[in-house]
Amino acid sequence: MQVSEILSEIDNEIARLQEARRLLAGESSGATSTRGRKPAAVAAAAPKKRRRRRKLTPEGRKRLSEALKARWAERKKKAAKATK
Repeated sequence: MQVSEILSEIDNEIARLQEARRLLAGESSGATSTRGRKPAAVAAAAPKKRRRRRKLTPEGRKRLSEALKARWAERKKKAAKATK
């Protein structure tokens, strides 16, 4: 490889890294290639949907409570065996 080729490759790499930095920093330049994606600043400003909380029925709440009580009882039993 000749020195001029190496310098050309270094210049190309510097330009590529500077473009990546601009994109990460949210800056926009006139010649950016976003490949159909929104710029970072626009994507960050998009409103986020709130997740709705699921509601438990009283039967579901009771099943969950019983399952957790059984789980903790088993853990307590194992802990008691381990200390003996």
